[in-house]
Amino acid sequence: MRERLFYLISKYNFKPNRNLGQNFLMVPDIIERNIERAELSEKDTVLEIGPGLGVLTEVLAKRAGKVYAIERDLRLVQILRNEYNWSNVEIIEGDVLRVPLPEFNKVVSNLPYQISSPITFRLLEHDFERAVLVYQLEFAKRMVAEPGDKNYSRLSLMIQARAHAEIAERIGRGAFWPKPEVDSAVVVLTPKPRGERIELNKNLVRALFQHRGSTVLSALKKSHHMLGLNREEFKRMRKELGSLPHGEKRVFQLSPEEVKEIEGVLSGMSIIPPGGSP
Repeated sequence: MRERLFYLISKYNFKPNRNLGQNFLMVPDIIERNIERAELSEKDTVLEIGPGLGVLTEVLAKRAGKVYAIERDLRLVQILRNEYNWSNVEIIEGDVLRVPLPEFNKVVSNLPYQISSPITFRLLEHDFERAVLVYQLEFAKRMVAEPGDKNYSRLSLMIQARAHAEIAERIGRGAFWPKPEVDSAVVVLTPKPRGERIELNKNLVRALFQHRGSTVLSALKKSHHMLGLNREEFKRMRKELGSLPHGEKRVFQLSPEEVKEIEGVLSGMSIIPPGGSP
């Protein structure tokens, strides 16, 4: 696997594009464990984001019924089409944040780190069974942080409102070529059933977590403009906000359920629109 990677790099004199986050995982044992974590069978249709030089794609093609591999770098698209003759792999050219996503039920990918957040939330707009994804370690820690933890953030809240996330393995930077500046981690992401997902108002979440160490009431006061209120409008509603649930809690202590309670009261006061994200 490692030999194949460097053979292709040499053959095509390939220079990785750091702006596209091109760091290729090249340790067979890690790739095999990720395949096992995905619990693949011939019944599965797998989405791979950023197939690179096809090291992971080659294994996915042998285990799954169908693989869609989305690649933005046209140099890599050409190498994949020149070097491989997969019958069950479809390479999609384009930016994964912009192209229409095909139907899939599993995701296995070494993600470009600079799009970790937007691609994760885009994936969670779709119904799938399981994703096994490689992230920057610090990002992964924020994904799985619990309310009250030092790493708990807006990302933690929004992920846990929709899915279960677990760090399965830490990966040292030496497992990649070229070597990144940070360690990585494998995260297993399992969406919650539709009826259990909590859709949160994004403007409210941003307003709160802009001041994650403040109390809820203080954070809303500091970020009232993010809710479309001017200073005078906020002052007029301040008395009513005194009875806001969890108002004295620190923002980083809030669970998704508690933020939803706050949203319900604020929508009843017509401060934010009712329902989920605008």
